[in-house]
Amino acid sequence: MRRATASRRAAAFAWAGLTAGIVLVLDQVTKHTIAAGIDAGESKKFLPGVHLVHVRNTGVAFSIFSGGGTLVLVFTLAALALLIGYFFRHPERHLLWLPTGMLVGGAVGNLIDRIANGAVTDFIKLPHWPAFNIADMSITFGVLVLLWVLEGPRAKR
Repeated sequence: MRRATASRRAAAFAWAGLTAGIVLVLDQVTKHTIAAGIDAGESKKFLPGVHLVHVRNTGVAFSIFSGGGTLVLVFTLAALALLIGYFFRHPERHLLWLPTGMLVGGAVGNLIDRIANGAVTDFIKLPHWPAFNIADMSITFGVLVLLWVLEGPRAKR
């Protein structure tokens, strides 16, 4: 029984790490591609209703708290610490590895930009919505999946 539990824990950590790695690579590659191909402030039509832009965002997802600087960095690190701490205590929880990987990958992707460049590169622009990036999408969907894992039909009450 202990061996099976240890194996499930190891698998959860591996899946969370793989998910975070995939998100991080996709995020960084797309940001570098945009930075190399679109000048800051420029917009190119990509699909109907979708433009590719090159925007520097000093806030968090969807430009919330723009100009927050150190406060945004501290909040992000604190949220990551809480999430990782919870995951370390409950890695066997059904599918918890998925939102953990999505949230860690997205947060680290944006942290890399924030630390290296002082701002995050956003590049996907929909009508009537602020520009965003792969990390922002991963964080947003990661929060939704986390809520489902914690409160959904298979959640232990």
